[in-house]
Amino acid sequence: MTIYSAAPGNVTPLKSPIPSMHWSRVPMRGTHIPPPLRAHTTTALHSKLYVFGGCDAKSCFNQLWVFDTESLWWTRPVVRGSVPRTVRAHAACVIADRYIVYFGGGDGPVYYDGVYVLDTVEMAWHTPRVSGVAPSARRAHTMWVWEGDVYVYAGGDGVRALNDVFVLRMGKSGFGDSKRGDPRGLNDAGPDARHGETLEDSLVVEWQVVETRGPVPSHRGYHTSTRIGHTPHVLVYGGSDGHECFSDVSLLDMQTLTWKSISLDRAFPRLSHTATQVGSYLFVLGGHDGTRYGNEALLLNLVTMNWETRNVCGSGPEGRGYHSACLVDSRVWVFGGYDGTRVYGDMWVLELSASAYLPQITAFEVGCGDDVL
Repeated sequence: MTIYSAAPGNVTPLKSPIPSMHWSRVPMRGTHIPPPLRAHTTTALHSKLYVFGGCDAKSCFNQLWVFDTESLWWTRPVVRGSVPRTVRAHAACVIADRYIVYFGGGDGPVYYDGVYVLDTVEMAWHTPRVSGVAPSARRAHTMWVWEGDVYVYAGGDGVRALNDVFVLRMGKSGFGDSKRGDPRGLNDAGPDARHGETLEDSLVVEWQVVETRGPVPSHRGYHTSTRIGHTPHVLVYGGSDGHECFSDVSLLDMQTLTWKSISLDRAFPRLSHTATQVGSYLFVLGGHDGTRYGNEALLLNLVTMNWETRNVCGSGPEGRGYHSACLVDSRVWVFGGYDGTRVYGDMWVLELSASAYLPQITAFEVGCGDDVL
């Protein structure tokens, strides 16, 4: 794979890796290149990044773009099925190493509570039948997967910020045993031979309210929630209630459904940032600190729960929030964003270089202030 220098307008291949982490700007090439976007989702699956929705300075989108991190090539695939509405500030996560589940978001003053599923093998949209007690329509929320089910936390409904937790049970969805990653092929759009149902009729998901214990984080949106690899913990960081920009960190133990507030050595308020697990570190990129948009790279040591600084070379992307970041092949890929004036349509990659071993660190204990979980 060729990596490029960060000099805008003067793209030059790097001849050899350098020891420090460094930014590289990726040229925008392909058959269909996305417009500048903010509040979109980018979901990593294998070597591809699936970019959906978001908005520019004028309108929202419901297109799907795919970026191949190996060929550095953008496409806009033809996707059959019922396409979701134009949307921004929604959330997405991967099920069974094949499907991307989307929930919520909105467009202008309208907020959504719909669930859509993208089959990345058949390139088809599916709208499952939904039962149970559903979360209110919202955006700026977060999602994660635990034991094959999808969890939703917080966000805003247009009137107030939220701090509730819901689970979308996928067990009867027709996706196969997603807990084992063994999906049923969803390539038959006709009647189901066994039940006489169409495929859409056979996809059933159920919402449930999740009752948690401990010090629940305050109401917020535009925060991040990160499932910490092999552990049962979800780390919630930052966000805003519309008045204050938060710097707090909380852990949710998915086995006991218990919250714990984490004491940190320093406070870094952030909203509309990204938080990407890279081994035993959480890489926090960009976002707004309550005063301005920044382009800093903050590293939270997940063992000591202390903030660390690393030397990052290259000019890097301009300060921004509402962007996306994904780890693929020991590189953090950053796309789009907004700085309060301009919407960005550029792609950057943070090369880990001498720190490329970090994603291989999977056996570690998550710190909890003076305790270890």
